[in-house]
Amino acid sequence: MSANSKISAITQRIVERSKPTRGLYLERISAAAQKGVHRSVLGCANLAHGFAVCSPSDKAALAGDVVGNLGIITAYNDMLSAHQPFESYPALIRDAAREAGGVAQVAGGVPAMCDGVTQGQPGMELSLFSRDLIAMAAGIGLSHNMFDAVVYLGVCDKIVPGLAMAALTFGHLPAIFVPAGPMTSGLPNDEKSRVRQLYAEGKVGREELLEAESKSYHGPGTCTFYGTANSNQMLMEIMGFHMPGASFINPGTPLRDALTKEAAKRALAITAQGNEFTPAGEMIDERSIVNGVVGLHATGGSTNHTLHLLAIAKAAGIQLTWEDISDLSDVVPLLARVYPNGLADVNHFHAAGGMGFLIKELLKDGMLHDDVRTVFGHGLEAYTIDPRLGEDGTVVRDKAPEVSHDPKVLTTIDKPFQANGGLKMLTGNLGKAVIKISAVKPERHVIEAPAIVFNDQAELQQAFKDGKLERDFIAVVRFQGPKANGMPELHKLTPPLGVLQDRGFKVALVTDGRMSGASGKVPAAIHMTPEAVNGGAIAKVRDGDMIRLDAVNGTVEVLVDDAEFNARPVATADLSANEYGMGRELFAPFRAMVGAADQGASVVFN
Repeated sequence: MSANSKISAITQRIVERSKPTRGLYLERISAAAQKGVHRSVLGCANLAHGFAVCSPSDKAALAGDVVGNLGIITAYNDMLSAHQPFESYPALIRDAAREAGGVAQVAGGVPAMCDGVTQGQPGMELSLFSRDLIAMAAGIGLSHNMFDAVVYLGVCDKIVPGLAMAALTFGHLPAIFVPAGPMTSGLPNDEKSRVRQLYAEGKVGREELLEAESKSYHGPGTCTFYGTANSNQMLMEIMGFHMPGASFINPGTPLRDALTKEAAKRALAITAQGNEFTPAGEMIDERSIVNGVVGLHATGGSTNHTLHLLAIAKAAGIQLTWEDISDLSDVVPLLARVYPNGLADVNHFHAAGGMGFLIKELLKDGMLHDDVRTVFGHGLEAYTIDPRLGEDGTVVRDKAPEVSHDPKVLTTIDKPFQANGGLKMLTGNLGKAVIKISAVKPERHVIEAPAIVFNDQAELQQAFKDGKLERDFIAVVRFQGPKANGMPELHKLTPPLGVLQDRGFKVALVTDGRMSGASGKVPAAIHMTPEAVNGGAIAKVRDGDMIRLDAVNGTVEVLVDDAEFNARPVATADLSANEYGMGRELFAPFRAMVGAADQGASVVFN
């Protein structure tokens, strides 16, 4: 099954644009793969160090260099709910590898920080940079040159993109991503949001807020709203990095363990030693990247992936742009309503038919490239399934349901919730930005109001508390870009802006910072490029300037005479407070080297 003409045309222009870099990349990973089983090039002392703590049988297997050795890159820690389940995975993977006649070793660990913990805190300024650091850390683990394939254990916001960048950097090796799954449903997300707004208004105290948050985030697994973490899982499945049906099975269940064991065995089956060699860098191509973008639009996924997908693509020599993402959004319909785009959570999405139903519907209209390689084989048709546990404890895959089990959560291609994905690029005299409008009411898609300028998110919070924002306005929050302070998420601004919007005011946000994948009902032009610290036009905006944010026509402009606006000096800000504390001093080189947001805001691929 081929993609339709519109999808194919966008894909082809990415192919043409990427030919020089993609060709060079494929040459490099081909040369690495042709060196053969990599332990054979290690000296005896090198190899002895590499298997010193293995069991006698594993030592014998590795010494003979005739079995596959599976490297495990893990983001385990036991503070974060999404990654705590990974504690038991290495043992499961080692057992499965032995059953398949191979060996598995933990090659290395990578950091996994939680944006939920650091929202509005100094640590958030390390969040985006942690993505590239994770790629580097995974690279160190794999640099020992001991492995025939790799399984990557990661879930959340920057972890999976960083691991994907590593998997494609080591693209001569097969790679399978193994998720932990979402926590079971707790307090409904709309109720949590309601309590947050009440707290912002001073109508409930910290005790009530903490109780609501604790009922929402209550156990092992990812948060259940459709933010970046769960968008990651969707992407890994629709791009072919997951085993079919793996994304949204709860932790600690027999099916979850069966999927993990199956992934380990499959990773060994697709090494160069077998007949199905599937190096990650050849498997993931322009069609796979486009499939990921299509899935993002069809589900109303996280705005953070307008950064991450660019960086992931670049790791494979593929040149994806915001224009590509925006143009795909124009032709891909929204098929899922998951909070903040609806009231359901990802468990409800999975129960409604989940990834299998979604992929089946998208394939019907040629919205996806079916003719891709995946870790499971050839073609996305194999992912149109519903996984369950068989009587023998292995994974059984039934056909995806013909009809959605909940049409309010997951709909068909001929009855979409809206005709487009709602993730658009904006252009104008302020620069380039992106906006997600899948959760924004249509009457708020165009906002024209005077600017109120802030150089820090805390200034806006204080102005709200002081009652200074009871009017129509567009908040301009600047000096929040990657070079300024690491581009922290500004999700803490959602409750006060949401309160003001609910009071009937026209409000919007324009910023060179990020919003969470959970950003919702308030229109927000984010990732503004060039950023203020680079002399971007956002640094010329003054209080009272009229700004028009038009998500219908894809523009964001300050309505000031061009000659006057161009003649204005560029504002500066004292950023010294962002340079120290909570490890920020360690990341000064990252701030100096990072690329622009519309290039992926990457340190290593800028």
